Amino acid sequence: MGKREYLGEFELTVMLALLRVGEDAYGVPIAREIEASSGREVGIASVYAALERLERKGFVSWQMGEPTPERGGRAKRFFHVTGLGLRQVRKTQKTLVRLWQGLPQLDGGPS
Repeated sequence: MGKREYLGEFELTVMLALLRVGEDAYGVPIAREIEASSGREVGIASVYAALERLERKGFVSWQMGEPTPERGGRAKRFFHVTGLGLRQVRKTQKTLVRLWQGLPQLDGGPS
């Protein structure tokens, strides 16, 4: 992983949704979790594009499932967060919390 590897906003959102959905998650449930949690419509292609970027960074991995009749015999790619990915999510959380702390604009103060 290069020194400048970080999680973009949507990548972080995908990672958090993937953690919520759990093991053996694939694109559709991940997109549904994002929509349910954020109220934001998400294109399945955007989710898969983010998952591909996250895989290149080493933050997620996948394995191919068995073909299923409801998908016309096509197999699904099941994703999970890697140890490196979990460490990056925690690092991002700590950074954001430190940045948010003490901002009067976010504590009900003047905007």
